[in-house]
Amino acid sequence: MATSEYKARQVRAKTDEVFEYENNNEKPGKPLHILIPGGLIALATLALIVFIAYLTWFDGSLAESTGTFLCLILAPFYVGGVFLFSYGYELYNIPRAIRLTAIIVFVTLAAVVIVAVLFLLLGNMKGGGSSSSKSSSRSKSGSSKSGSPSAQGLFGGMVAGGMAKNPSSGSSGGHYHSGGPVFIGGMGGTRVETREVTKEVVKEVPKEPMPITCPFCTRSYIPVEHHYVCPSCGAATPKDLIEESQMPEEDSNK
Repeated sequence: MATSEYKARQVRAKTDEVFEYENNNEKPGKPLHILIPGGLIALATLALIVFIAYLTWFDGSLAESTGTFLCLILAPFYVGGVFLFSYGYELYNIPRAIRLTAIIVFVTLAAVVIVAVLFLLLGNMKGGGSSSSKSSSRSKSGSSKSGSPSAQGLFGGMVAGGMAKNPSSGSSGGHYHSGGPVFIGGMGGTRVETREVTKEVVKEVPKEPMPITCPFCTRSYIPVEHHYVCPSCGAATPKDLIEESQMPEEDSNK
């Protein structure tokens, strides 16, 4: 069994020593034939474990039970690859290879835990900032909607205010009441007032035709009922008598 003269942390000197051992045909074994495949297996397995952990605990696309199970299955392959690398790196010295394997696995586990915690903290900070920005934008949009009146309400208030200032008048008839909101804006905000508006409706009463006396036969009749023809003598009703029949009763008495 060859004994290495350098410690594992002396990477450059240790690497030169491994190459010298590999090229020396008098020494048994080829450490690079174990070191390189073991390192590749360890790196590939570690990358796969990190990817599965990301899909399980960060992305959420993989079930937690499935991700944990796959990580536990891949862990022995990672430890085995690290041991093969350490065995070739330590020139077939099993105790030193086991110690180096434990150190590498421990450092890797610690690094993975630190990276996972940092990712979780960054994700929570990003989620909290986005949620606070969304809530603030929603509150701003809600306040702007509540502070500004709609076009229909403003138009209705202007119409109602105009009707209140200029009520229409009539001679007779019924009336009805209508109210609308009036928006008064100022420096302090918007105030809503409701005013009641009264509008009178004029109803016209139909006029009844008055009877006239035929100038030819002195027969009294209503022209419109007999198609403006005297029912007694058949003479046409004069134009002035037609107008007199359609005039109100008060005007005809005058």
